[in-house]
Amino acid sequence: MNPRVRIVKNEVLSDNWYVLKKITFQYQKSDGTWETQAREAYDRGNGATILLYNRAKQTVVLTRQFRMPTYINGNGTGMLIEACAGLLDKDGPEESILRETEEETGYRVKNVHKIGEAYMSPGSVTEILHFYMAEYTANMLTGEGGGLEEEQEHIEVLEMSLEQALQMVKSGEIKDAKTIMLLQYAQINGLLEPTSKPQHILIAGPYRSGTDDDPRLIEANISFMNEIALQVYEAGHLPVLGEWYALPLIETAGSRGIGDDIFNRMFHPSSVRLLDHCDAVLRVGGPSQGADEMVRVAKEKGKFIYMHLHEVPLIK
Repeated sequence: MNPRVRIVKNEVLSDNWYVLKKITFQYQKSDGTWETQAREAYDRGNGATILLYNRAKQTVVLTRQFRMPTYINGNGTGMLIEACAGLLDKDGPEESILRETEEETGYRVKNVHKIGEAYMSPGSVTEILHFYMAEYTANMLTGEGGGLEEEQEHIEVLEMSLEQALQMVKSGEIKDAKTIMLLQYAQINGLLEPTSKPQHILIAGPYRSGTDDDPRLIEANISFMNEIALQVYEAGHLPVLGEWYALPLIETAGSRGIGDDIFNRMFHPSSVRLLDHCDAVLRVGGPSQGADEMVRVAKEKGKFIYMHLHEVPLIK
């Protein structure tokens, strides 16, 4: 303990929600003399906070809820955008933040990385906050989140790009200190920067759509997607068309024509299976329910989505 501090009196002023104490103490100044001081300290226990981020989508998950202290100090709606957080209670920091993450956001993350600790309001609150980061993907979503009803939590889950979140800090839409610290940590350390390694990219475009099954028009669609695939390849990546896999398999399985039972059983499902082994989907060409479905499935699987050819050089 600090030899320059002597606790004289410790009074509990309130023990309603958490514990508010008035502490009278003597403090030895640099000239050796002692002076008596009194301070109030609010003890609500320690807590943990986490920023969920998705490198492929360049997004983060935040929350929005009503905060009374901000409402009585200038926040007109009382609503505050912030990173998921909660008190430790009787658990350790990592166990607590895993629990809070699922309760508030609906994501059951697996690997969390601690980046530090901080006193958030050392002039009046005793709390130490433990800071974490964790990557999330769509398949980690186990529920809607929103907090616990018995704790009177009404939490809205927000997913947005890191760029948008940082802009909201700049504009003042995000004013929560822990959230600003986590977002800036992600920015400074490049946690959401796209990986520079070559990507395996599924080209999704119209195959039969708009052709009335005219072989010449179908061939033109395939030729168009092959040209796109070549550009993706020359950009340093590995392109693939679902048709490259599906059509030979369908023929070998005995299909007699487009749209028969064998074709319908294998064509789209083979592309969905292929998607599991791809890093991203590039959506090209005109209307196509099948291609749009691939984009939807890719989003569910947490894959990166490119919607136009001109975006391909961005991943070089």
